[in-house]
Amino acid sequence: MSIALEHVSYVYSPGTAYEKHALKDVSFEIPQGQFVGIIGHTGSGKSTLIQHLNGLVRATSGRVLYEGRNIYEDGYNMRELRTRVGLVFQYPEYQLFEVDVISDVCFGPKNQGLPQEECEKRAREALEHVGFPEKYYKQSPFELSGGQKRRVAIAGVLAMRPKVLILDEPTAGLDPKGRDEILDQISELHRKTDMTVILVSHSMEDVARYVERLIVMNRGEKMLDGTPREVFRHYKELEKVGLAAPQVTYVMHDLKARGFDVSPDATTIREAAEEILGSFRRSGKI
Repeated sequence: MSIALEHVSYVYSPGTAYEKHALKDVSFEIPQGQFVGIIGHTGSGKSTLIQHLNGLVRATSGRVLYEGRNIYEDGYNMRELRTRVGLVFQYPEYQLFEVDVISDVCFGPKNQGLPQEECEKRAREALEHVGFPEKYYKQSPFELSGGQKRRVAIAGVLAMRPKVLILDEPTAGLDPKGRDEILDQISELHRKTDMTVILVSHSMEDVARYVERLIVMNRGEKMLDGTPREVFRHYKELEKVGLAAPQVTYVMHDLKARGFDVSPDATTIREAAEEILGSFRRSGKI
């Protein structure tokens, strides 16, 4: 099972003075179970791209395939697709509206036609997955902190048990502790299940730490696609389009330039520490 784009282009307001090419001939395939990061500066096409993946936006040209089927073919069940490919928008807490947390998370399963008992079971499981405390289940979502609201919104998508979870800047506006907690929960969920996770983020440190594959968008085109190590080797090219590598990448390149026997490809603090310790061991200093 996979989700794929084949030569997808998208044009806003075609034929008018406001015409804008948001996506230009984008192709890639994401196999089931992969954890993928998508990065790019504002206006690079990231948000437009992910809205194609569950049919919220229809391509001007090209095809989107889910499990090998073209989602634009006549009679395709878009409603079913959107339960299998769940999209959590940036600042999803603005979409909370029910009287209490458990009711809000039940909303998606109810729309799937499931009985109340099954809806509540799924809601509780989803809230557990995102680490939300049970004592707040009956509390109004409007009385929660920003991080708690974010967890509830993500749980609302998880309760529909999607095969693909797309997260558009899920940690925007959160403090470092809240950001780490949410991403750790998502990483743990990915580890325990066969769910595909697609993470859109501005944080190079976050994508380096969590994802196994990184797609870089620039001006509507796919610029780079590979492992974080492969992508961040092109840090000078990334700088030219307003992006950067994780800070640790710059540190490792600087150490290499100063004569240290380390690989400059380290992208996380743990990898950097292992490289530096290895360098000291090889030199006999420890």
